[in-house]
Amino acid sequence: MNTKPAPEDALQRAPVHPSSAPGAPGRSTLEAQDADEHAHNLTNWQQEYDQLAGGRFYGRIDEVALEGFQLFKEHTNRSLRQQCNVWKDSVWLGIPAQTADCRINGLPVDSNQLMCRPGARDFELMTPDAFDIYGIVVKEEVLLRAVEREGRALNLALLEQAPRLTVELQRLDQVRYLLERVVTHSADGLNSRLQQDLGSTALLALLSEDNLTTQTTPSYAHRKQVVDKVKAYIASSPNTPVSMTELCELTHVSRRTLQYSFESILGISPLKFLRTTRLNQVRRALSDPLHDTPIAVTAANWGFWHPGQFAREYKALFGENPSQTVKKAQSAFR
Repeated sequence: MNTKPAPEDALQRAPVHPSSAPGAPGRSTLEAQDADEHAHNLTNWQQEYDQLAGGRFYGRIDEVALEGFQLFKEHTNRSLRQQCNVWKDSVWLGIPAQTADCRINGLPVDSNQLMCRPGARDFELMTPDAFDIYGIVVKEEVLLRAVEREGRALNLALLEQAPRLTVELQRLDQVRYLLERVVTHSADGLNSRLQQDLGSTALLALLSEDNLTTQTTPSYAHRKQVVDKVKAYIASSPNTPVSMTELCELTHVSRRTLQYSFESILGISPLKFLRTTRLNQVRRALSDPLHDTPIAVTAANWGFWHPGQFAREYKALFGENPSQTVKKAQSAFR
């Protein structure tokens, strides 16, 4: 989908679109020009997005609310690290709209795979530039009733072990077609019950214990452990300058293993992870309209001791100066 950024003054919650059918589903469209603001636009999710690629951000979410279901299509124009948590007692399926280099919990998602996570579980997505994804979230009780009506069985506990499902490409494309109809209004003439049936059809076409993909490479667990150790250290020592040598000492691995671990789990180098993580944390602080700490002090709190270099790196990543971020936050608050 080639979505062009809307001007800032046009960014707003779109009204629920009316339908001529009784019992029409609730619809909304939300746009944002900040990755973390965009993360908060998905109803009832707990999320935090870090922008990884340079340039101004644009994101859009088209969402449909049905009884026991949430269906959406999400577009983001910049590569992201997404930390996500879906609402409790639910199941989420994430279906890339096209073949893309994305990862869930450090595992690559192939063209014939989709992502799956139970509710109230933290998980991490790494997504590329110009990424579109369909999402289905369903209450566990609604899912189990639908499975029972089909005369099937599904052990929800098994979903804990398999963040990826492998499905025939043709079936995956059929589900994409159904979801596109629902979230882009071409099914507006159908009432909520019929659209919910479409959602159930899509869900049951994908969810099967035979589709669970639990296999990982022998090196996956060790590499993820290395990356997780660095993440924990950076979170606990936000303003400490860190070198590759110090990260190698921290994780007890060679420079080469450290590099391979980050590239295989996150798709980026450890130094890029460190820099972008801290820059995004500075942006969160500056985007708070009540934040009154000087920019240079805020930057230093996250390890950026040279104001000029910090300003250049900030603008290269977000497409604006730190002072512009502060002004936008304050003007939006007034």
